[in-house]
Amino acid sequence: MKYRQDRINESVAQTVGEIFRSVKDPRISSGFVTVNAASVTKDLKYANIYFGVLCGEIEEVEKGLKSANGYIRRELALRLNLRVTPELNFIYDNSAEHGARIASILKTLDIPSEDNADE
Repeated sequence: MKYRQDRINESVAQTVGEIFRSVKDPRISSGFVTVNAASVTKDLKYANIYFGVLCGEIEEVEKGLKSANGYIRRELALRLNLRVTPELNFIYDNSAEHGARIASILKTLDIPSEDNADE
């Protein structure tokens, strides 16, 4: 049963990402919005869509997603063959920014390579 749930989550995330590219709202299309993950409940009634913003104001993108929610849900129903089309809840996910920050911190550390450690 867990495998089916994972497959549904992955399908919803991928399809919503494709739908984002067709949304005409400039708050979404100009912000380069990406879908990081989706979490659909077992009864398929609700779905949390975790998104990231590459450029643009997060608040404006959230407003755009809220106004385009009906369109995105309708397109999701047309593209995926699910018994129930879930209600969508968009949640901002800053994991990409967090990862980039960790990478920049790691670059600043002075860690000797293993080649130099033998000498």
